[in-house]
Amino acid sequence: MGATSIRSVTAFPGLRLTGVITSSQDKAGSDAAVLAGLEGDTGIAASTDVDAVLAQCDAVAYMASGDIRPDEAVADIERCLRAGAHVVTPSLYSLYDPRSAPPEWVQRLTAAAEEGGATLLVSGVDPGWGNDALAVTAAGLCTRIKTIHCQEIFDYSTYDQPYAVKVSCGFGGSMDEIPMMLLPSIPTMVWGGNLRLIGRGLGLEIDEITEDVQRRPLEESVDTVMGRFEKGTQGAFWLKVIGWSGGRERIVIDHITRIHESCAPDWPYPDEGVGDHRVIIDGDPQLTIVSRADVPGGTRADGGNTTAANRLLGAIGWLATQKPGIYDGLDVPLHPPLPPEVEATRWSTD
Repeated sequence: MGATSIRSVTAFPGLRLTGVITSSQDKAGSDAAVLAGLEGDTGIAASTDVDAVLAQCDAVAYMASGDIRPDEAVADIERCLRAGAHVVTPSLYSLYDPRSAPPEWVQRLTAAAEEGGATLLVSGVDPGWGNDALAVTAAGLCTRIKTIHCQEIFDYSTYDQPYAVKVSCGFGGSMDEIPMMLLPSIPTMVWGGNLRLIGRGLGLEIDEITEDVQRRPLEESVDTVMGRFEKGTQGAFWLKVIGWSGGRERIVIDHITRIHESCAPDWPYPDEGVGDHRVIIDGDPQLTIVSRADVPGGTRADGGNTTAANRLLGAIGWLATQKPGIYDGLDVPLHPPLPPEVEATRWSTD
């Protein structure tokens, strides 16, 4: 996400890259273009001097992981807000819906935002725009709604992120062990805020959240960009986080995820390629919106990450006009208005 954001911000209407913070001494001094795989130089060198970078910027796209270091991520974001920088980030799942986030985090970050005169938006692609603003917008096209499904269907065989794939998701691990992502209560921690956010956007009170997890082993060993995954190890899972209202299943976030296309052949597949995101509304009409994002030379996951980064970067101008505080995916327009002369720079000159 860091490299993706560098690529995006160097082309984004109305934004200018002024600094890159790294925690790695090996990356310090490298031009941002090297880190992001861009041609030429940006003239911006990565730095470990956080205060120096914060002193020359108006906003921070915080792309460090918060999955296994949430306390550190909160402290980092708090520091940026107190320094007067608006912050956009996908790193703290609990804050996708600030109303259901840990109260201590909300209090700390709200106080920091008020002290620095800054704002905070936490969003992404999953969780994020596909599981909040898009779902609420799609629901506005329907009546007599029974259920809303926000669905991700992905083949991770080309997603070269060993920790996320093998440790968090458990692919290639024993079927006798439950991976971190699928442990009871973890899915609700990650996606429960999105269920409540959609419910709030549609005037529906979510009064219970349940989880359903199915897992399948590989029937044959397979080779991927991360190496071999052995027969009998975890090869696919179907995770559902279900929001209930009035005793009825109303909003569901599904993940149908494989390490190889050969596993779980009876489960849904993407329409094409290795993955897509969907909003499926059982109503009048029965509406399905399928989104796919591709980056030339990258994986489908790279495309999804780019949309997530662009959603966040696109919110900065709007956030800068708001009162200090924490905002969510329903607060911020999907396409905040920009002056025509600035918006025109979105178009390629190639």
